[in-house]
Amino acid sequence: MATSKILFEQDGYKVIKLTHEEEEERGGYIGTNQYLIIDKDEAMLLDPGGRVMFPFILDSVKEYIEPSKINFIFLSHQDPDVASSLQEWSNVTPAKVVISKWWIRFVSLFGISDMGRIVGIEDGGGEIGFASGKRISILPAHFLHSPANLCVYDPTSKILFSGDIGAAVFPYSESYDEVADFDKHKGYMEAFHKRYMASQKAIKAWIDTISKRDIDMIAPQHGAVFGRQESQLFLEWLGGLECGVDIIDEIYR
Repeated sequence: MATSKILFEQDGYKVIKLTHEEEEERGGYIGTNQYLIIDKDEAMLLDPGGRVMFPFILDSVKEYIEPSKINFIFLSHQDPDVASSLQEWSNVTPAKVVISKWWIRFVSLFGISDMGRIVGIEDGGGEIGFASGKRISILPAHFLHSPANLCVYDPTSKILFSGDIGAAVFPYSESYDEVADFDKHKGYMEAFHKRYMASQKAIKAWIDTISKRDIDMIAPQHGAVFGRQESQLFLEWLGGLECGVDIIDEIYR
């Protein structure tokens, strides 16, 4: 099942959250959020998702714009829940695929043979431009949780698309679109972040990078979005979290 929600809209510019939820064997579900940025007559799709969800997300996209007008597909990293629908999307769009330079050789495993469609991003990040002149910033988020990880900041909507950073795993009986009770919500994030984020050093490097931006919302690939106040609470919490190699003795115990 897929649902959609407009997060930002102004003068022909829209940001839409496209959510897909699927049952998981152990009684919960893995919900994935895809994001569509539309600037008048062109668009960018962020972390398009797994193959199983492709027809559902495609139908949701068509409610807002023709797929042939998607010029960019951004991949925060190489995981199948992010990228395994890439071949299907390449068949219905002319989009360039934007990904870290370290994952270019992996893209062919998702069915992309035309390397001319791949835009490799350097470790320090980069930019994507729309025809209107509006720019999208690609920012480094390395080792959180992928060794070559990226995120997106949109200065028009002031939304930070954070990929797996900020992800939450809801229990089977609960889900919501936006974080209202941060103390409750962090209970759905803690185990994931302790295991999948590499270290405090990696977290602090990322926070230093994004803190230069004016952020009204943080939009992760799993779970709920954070409004302006909740985004600050999240960054404060994350900045103090021991994770990954910081807790290696605990993991091996």
